[in-house]
Amino acid sequence: MKVAIFGATGAIGKTILWELMDRGHEVTAVVRDPSKVEMVHERLRVEQGDLLNPDQVADFAAGQEVVVSAYGPKFGEEEEMLEVTRSLIEGVRRAKAGRLVVVGGAGSLLTDSGDMLMDTPGFPEEVKPLAKAHADAYDLIEASGIHWTYMSPAATITTGRRTGQFRVGMNRVITDDIGESTISVGDFAAALVDELDDPQFIQSRFTVGY
Repeated sequence: MKVAIFGATGAIGKTILWELMDRGHEVTAVVRDPSKVEMVHERLRVEQGDLLNPDQVADFAAGQEVVVSAYGPKFGEEEEMLEVTRSLIEGVRRAKAGRLVVVGGAGSLLTDSGDMLMDTPGFPEEVKPLAKAHADAYDLIEASGIHWTYMSPAATITTGRRTGQFRVGMNRVITDDIGESTISVGDFAAALVDELDDPQFIQSRFTVGY
């Protein structure tokens, strides 16, 4: 299918890009600095663009079956998250793109206690502003009226390899037998492209973990 991906030079976005290419999709990677895209392929088009500009988002989203956002703000720049989310929603709406799939955060996932992960004891204080920004962005996407899917990682995302062995859930943190919540970036990317290839979570959130 035709897929546009924003944020394809970050650790997660880069891995998603490789997964998309491995599965034969036709991809447009929209990045601030095209020189940072290391891959060259006949099915890959690299364009310079700004996620904060809804006109540019609309231009690159036009004709795409899926728009993937792997954008993530830097620490200290969390306020940009809502601006980017509004721009994404507006651009996808204008372009009438098939679907928006967003790489989100884990902080608003529910734990066994019923509390959000970011409200539980031990959640790092320095990460809370970013977790809150992701949660607010999720609320905007949920209320947007467009075709969307929001994907949350496990509590910890690692640099581990792609195994293809993971569990999928919806709004609750996935933990293993010893209570840890992890996923490798390779398996996270695999799960996201699985969802593109075989949609299961239209107008909803899902998460993955071991």
